[in-house]
Formats: sequence, structure tokens, C-alpha cells
Amino acid sequence: MQDSLYVALSSQIALERRLDTIADNVANASTIGFRATGVKFEDVVSGTGPKSVSFASSGKTYLSTAHGSLTETGNPFDFAIQGDAWFAIETPAGTVMTRDGRFSMNENGELMSIEGYPVLDGGGAPIQLDPRNGPPKAGADGSLRQNDQLVGAVGLYDFDPGDNFVRYGNSGIVPARTPEPVTDRSGVGVAQGFLEESNVNPVLEMTRLIQVQRAFENTAALIRQSASSTDDAIKTLGSK
Repeated sequence: MQDSLYVALSSQIALERRLDTIADNVANASTIGFRATGVKFEDVVSGTGPKSVSFASSGKTYLSTAHGSLTETGNPFDFAIQGDAWFAIETPAGTVMTRDGRFSMNENGELMSIEGYPVLDGGGAPIQLDPRNGPPKAGADGSLRQNDQLVGAVGLYDFDPGDNFVRYGNSGIVPARTPEPVTDRSGVGVAQGFLEESNVNPVLEMTRLIQVQRAFENTAALIRQSASSTDDAIKTLGSK
């Protein structure tokens, strides 16, 4: 089989993965705390010298670091992170990092995520409030007070998702290693009564979708042309 056919096939595999990430981004354009997924590709070289051929890799996914806009809700159990940090919640999959700050307090006073998982403090323990004292007041540093008494603090964590990260739900990320609490909070804080919107730009994603579709069509045409050339060569050689 011609090298061009292999190259075209590797390109289609890469484009399919890019298409999947774009579709996921568009589907989560209104998901609170969602960070868009990107894909980076590298050349994979086969052979050496003049016989070397470059193929497209299957790609590595990465998480966009752009911040979503903040929307004021006025809900005292809504929290948005200002700066580069993450909330931590305890799930069946272990500790999961998220920027989704839609929390609530259950009847036992536990601070819970929108999915019903405990929100963790800086030490990795569930946050316990007093259900009799109503919503807490949060400081910019994440500290929580009820009746002017310090009752805990929302944990803020340094976290690098790295390549080929694993999502949990829509906006959660499963860390590959234990995340570390933020120690320098000079550029990090918590805004109570706000939520961070998705950082997906739908118009940009739709433009990328059109570009991927066109590239896929061009690659498909190349495959058909390569296959046709191979058939013609076989017929010509077979007739001799």
C-alpha cells in the first residue's frame, strides 16, 4: 500500500479525535466551571533519510487555562475561584478537582457539590458547617464563618491536569497525582455569590468544526485518489 494512503489514514484518525473534542466543547458551552479541551499533534517519522515518511500522531489532549467569565447569582452557596486554583470534592473515583462552585449544605451541615459529593478543605477533609446557623459568610481567602465564628475554609488547590487527562462528569478532572493546597494566595481567592461560566467560545469552536470537516473531506479525496492510482497500477502490471 502506498505511503500516501497511510499518511492520509493517520490524518483522518487525528481529525476524528479533534472532531470529538470540538463536539464535547460545544456540548458544554453552558456548563458551569467547564474548561475546554484542546488537542496537540506531533509528526511521527517512519524510516530514515530520503525514505522517511511523516505521519500524524493520534494527538494528546490538554485543558485550556483560560478563565471563564464570572456571573453574579447572589446565592451564598455559590462560589467562584479567582485565579489559578481548583476546588476539591470527594467522589467514588477519589478526589476530583473542579471549578464548579455550585455548593449546598445538607441536613447534617456538610458542604456538598452539585452532584452531592463532599467539598474538601485545604487538609483534604470534608467541610462541616452548623446546619442551625444558616449559610456561611466566605472571605476572599475561602474562610467560612457562621455567627462571626470561623467554622472552616474552602480548600483551594494547585493542579496541573497534564496531557490526556481524565474527566469526571462534565467539569471535574481526576488528578493523576495528589494535588497540593495553595500556599501563596496573593493571586488566588474566592468570590461568594458568583459562578464561573464555561470558557468555551461557541463561535470559535464552530469555526474549527468547519475547518476540520473540510480537512476531513480533502483527506478522503486523497485516499480515493491513492486507491484509484493503486488499482490502475495493478491493472497495468497485471496485463503484462
